[in-house]
Amino acid sequence: MSGMSDDKGPRITRLDNGVTVVTDAMPHLATASLGIWAGVGSRDEESDEHGISHLLEHMAFKGTRRRSARGIAEEIEAVGGDINAATSVEHTSYNARVLAEDMPLAIDVLADILTEPAFDPEELEREHNVIVQEIGAALDTPDDLVFDLFQERAFPGQPIGRSILGTPQTVRSFGPDRLRRYLDRNYRAPKLIVAAAGAVEHERVVEEAQARLGGIPNADKPLPVPSRYEGGVEIGGGRELEQAHLLIGLEGLSYRDPGIHALQVFTNVLGGGMSSRLFQEVREARGLCYAVYSFHWGYGDTGLFGIYAGTDGGDVDDLVDVVIDQIEETIETMSEAELARSKAQAKVGLLAALESSGARADQLARQMLAFGRPIPLEEIVGKVQAVTLEDAKAAGRGLVARARPTFTALGPGKALETAARIAERLRPS
Repeated sequence: MSGMSDDKGPRITRLDNGVTVVTDAMPHLATASLGIWAGVGSRDEESDEHGISHLLEHMAFKGTRRRSARGIAEEIEAVGGDINAATSVEHTSYNARVLAEDMPLAIDVLADILTEPAFDPEELEREHNVIVQEIGAALDTPDDLVFDLFQERAFPGQPIGRSILGTPQTVRSFGPDRLRRYLDRNYRAPKLIVAAAGAVEHERVVEEAQARLGGIPNADKPLPVPSRYEGGVEIGGGRELEQAHLLIGLEGLSYRDPGIHALQVFTNVLGGGMSSRLFQEVREARGLCYAVYSFHWGYGDTGLFGIYAGTDGGDVDDLVDVVIDQIEETIETMSEAELARSKAQAKVGLLAALESSGARADQLARQMLAFGRPIPLEEIVGKVQAVTLEDAKAAGRGLVARARPTFTALGPGKALETAARIAERLRPS
């Protein structure tokens, strides 16, 4: 094992098989948040595995060789703890929150569900039904569905562009053997992070992790399919909706790109809060919608910038026209005051993560997977503070210059087709 330590910050140990343990003690807390994060998500799925990452996460709590599904829940809740999991495009996490003295139990349970899953056929069939219901609920929620359409249109025909949930047909096709093959192929030690924050002792976490995860193969998992942004238009029909739900997007940046902080500053100025350009002009000044905001999703090799708005079908054209105007005007007329406000928002967001042990453990794990080290707060704040007004404007220009826009919409009326044509104003010249 190899270790790195800093008395005033996170401590890191790499087990002999490549599993990384990272902890951050928060002495004022009595509880510990900890988990196992895998650098594996929906974009690691092959063409016939759509939805298997999410199904595997669901099956984590459905029993192991030593514990029943009920036993897992009862053991954690008997000590007052809670346990959960989540799947994203590039990561899957299995985490728990317990009292400090119950940390060994939490690691034992989390390691057990990853190394000794039962994949009982009856439990699996029940979970098929649960996820099919979840898919149905997403399809009935237009302000969720439009985001799935958005991702798919931006990255068509690629794992990164598919919905995390899968389809009823694909989910029902996965049996125990398929789950085991996916687990064995992707859950490899070098891409596993044990992260803990709160009332934790680093040496104890390392000891427990070594005992329970030391046998996972020290081999690299296959690399995901490289992304290929395309963009275009996708308008969903066949349903009666009171509102139109719109997304206008552009190719963004990887979280590893040096320009990421300038782009985040631009994103916040444009639509990051009640003082943002979009909120003030689209909602407050013109009353064209209730909700409007901008966002940026960074991935390992790409990114996706977007603006969401929900509006009345009769206001779609005006709304899109104003949104495009605001993108262009923000690039040209962003002020020093707006820049400073955006930086302050970013700093508060970073500091807030340090106040929650769960958020801190998640932040540490993601940083280790992305950069191989925890990023000190001072370093991130320094990079945000170093963004100049011209940097932020240039980030906005880069968005418009990189590729054609993505436009997705759900809602009433033929106005959506006209709105899509208006969005084409963002095409690179």
